[in-house]
Amino acid sequence: MSPSPLICVVDDDDSVRVSLEGLLRSLGHRVEGFDSATAFMASAARGRADCVISDLQMPGMTGVEMKEAMIAAGENTPVILITAFADDAQRLRAERAGVTCFLPKPFTGERLIDCLNRALIG
Repeated sequence: MSPSPLICVVDDDDSVRVSLEGLLRSLGHRVEGFDSATAFMASAARGRADCVISDLQMPGMTGVEMKEAMIAAGENTPVILITAFADDAQRLRAERAGVTCFLPKPFTGERLIDCLNRALIG
């Protein structure tokens, strides 16, 4: 039996990260959390993740910058970006970077699950 997908959650807000981790574990996924894009990019989980759910706005590297760095390194891991500061310019940059979903906060668990299913199916 193959292991469940590994979902990495990258968010500097502890409460959001812990909530997302709980939801994902309740769905049967393996989960690793990171408090910054820099921490995720330096981790061993980076090469094992089946999907990354990341906040857009974080100190240091943003979620879009993280996705762009992954693409530049030849990695095509799906990324779902969440944000409380959705604007057209950020959405366009995220789409150009190839994110799977761009979810403005607040969003429903169902909406996130739909994006996650899309990311994992390919």
